[in-house]
Amino acid sequence: MSIDDRNRPVYMISVAAELAGVHPQTLRSYEQKGLVTPQRTSGNTRMYSQADIERLALISELTDEGINLAGVIRILDLQGRLDERDQELDDLHKRVRRLADRVHELETREQVTSLVRASSTALRRLP
Repeated sequence: MSIDDRNRPVYMISVAAELAGVHPQTLRSYEQKGLVTPQRTSGNTRMYSQADIERLALISELTDEGINLAGVIRILDLQGRLDERDQELDDLHKRVRRLADRVHELETREQVTSLVRASSTALRRLP
């Protein structure tokens, strides 16, 4: 499933609550606390994505382990920061690979140029 598919709002609150195993009022409460932000239709109906459902499952798992909502908020914030750092790290790795490829290309070009010069010099010395 692509990221776009995971973030596409497809579930109304009743379905999302059932999938997440919570009461719809719990989803409203989570929204008020900023734990989840469903998208809204033009008629103001809450619509949840698969990513929202997965987030709700994590919230449920954490609260089942005895973590209060303040702790859950902190954990989710830290997880978001970690995900951002992972993306930054991936981007930096890609940049390093591109730079290494460019350095290799320039070194190869320099070697070829040196060989051509050496060959030209050797040919000029021939009688």
